[in-house]
Amino acid sequence: MSSLKRRLSKAGALVIVFSMLLVAVPLVYAAVEAPTGFDNVTNGFTNQTKFDVDRAQFEAQEQIPDGLGPVYNAQSCGECHQNPVSGSASQVNELRAGRTDGGVFTDHPGGSLINDRAIKAAIQERVFLNDNTVTFRTSLNVMGDGFVEAILDQTILDLQTAQPSGLKGTIIYVPVLEASTSGTPVTRIGRFGWKNQHASLLSFAADAYLNEMGITSPLFPNENTSNGYSVAAFDTVSDPEDSPTTEHPFGLDVESFARFMRSTTAPPPAEFDLNTASDIQAGSELFGTTGCATCHTPSITTAPSGTSLNGGFFIVNSDLGDKIIHPYSDFMLHNVGTGDGIVQNGGWDTRNMIRTAPLWGLRTRTRLMHDGATVTVKDAILRHAGQASTAVSNYNALSGTQKNRLLAFLGSL
Repeated sequence: MSSLKRRLSKAGALVIVFSMLLVAVPLVYAAVEAPTGFDNVTNGFTNQTKFDVDRAQFEAQEQIPDGLGPVYNAQSCGECHQNPVSGSASQVNELRAGRTDGGVFTDHPGGSLINDRAIKAAIQERVFLNDNTVTFRTSLNVMGDGFVEAILDQTILDLQTAQPSGLKGTIIYVPVLEASTSGTPVTRIGRFGWKNQHASLLSFAADAYLNEMGITSPLFPNENTSNGYSVAAFDTVSDPEDSPTTEHPFGLDVESFARFMRSTTAPPPAEFDLNTASDIQAGSELFGTTGCATCHTPSITTAPSGTSLNGGFFIVNSDLGDKIIHPYSDFMLHNVGTGDGIVQNGGWDTRNMIRTAPLWGLRTRTRLMHDGATVTVKDAILRHAGQASTAVSNYNALSGTQKNRLLAFLGSL
């Protein structure tokens, strides 16, 4: 059996059954299951050789002569996205801070992100005494994000329409930076990052390159500050450090990162086990009846092959288009009582909202929720409040056996 068939078989063994039981999602004609696997195999968007080259770049450690810093969090993308393979989530956190006063949120000087590292001790960033809004953010899984990028805005709008009053997600439109370089803004529904800061993987990659590694690119050409102060005296590499070329107008590295993410398979469910299958299937039904699936959407179908997105800078090919994915997320913002108070692209009303965490690959995570402060799935469920209060009440009303079946299902993701 080929590698692709094996990965489709794994996905089909359990997840197709679960998602059919939980929610009915209109399918595009000829839609098929997206490939899954923790095996460093391309989804077909690029060939395996190109995928391996891009993965190596994703894992490569940046050095000071490359433009690292002067303030930064990590030396590679893979440092924060690597469990169990490159592109997966990890236990690494980032730190954000600011001040909330009289209904107004103000970023920490230089931005809410407090970089944990610096190339010189003199420019180490830190939280200030008057920063009264502070949170950690866990590193997100980026596997399967090419399929997420290929979700039509209308699909997300339809999901919102179908949600009950009071439980509807919040949608924000964010700039597609590569399509806005001419001065005319192009926007799409945000879907990447804990606050849905980005809708495009090129924009997302360039943002992370600057904010996590301190490396500038055509989409983010200016260095971050250190606590609001210029780091020019410590920066020895001309900006943009990931410089544009005719072939790579947004930077060789940024384009490689985005292409790698677009080429990854989706996180797979656990191997099919006949001894636990009945409990897992029963748990999947409970996932729907308790209301968890209202926000953690089991199945979504990507845009048709050939669709032009991101202002024409991303054409959905046959490897990403017409694919059924099982992210267990609606990719919208919700207030589930755990918000961190940080305001980013969405404005003041979104300060306590967080993107619905996709649950695919859940079994590989040791630290849960946006801040990583919860370490068991049971406690993560109980921590929900706000728009998730009814679902938590429904969970609490389950028998012990039912709770174990629901947890078994979640443990299979």
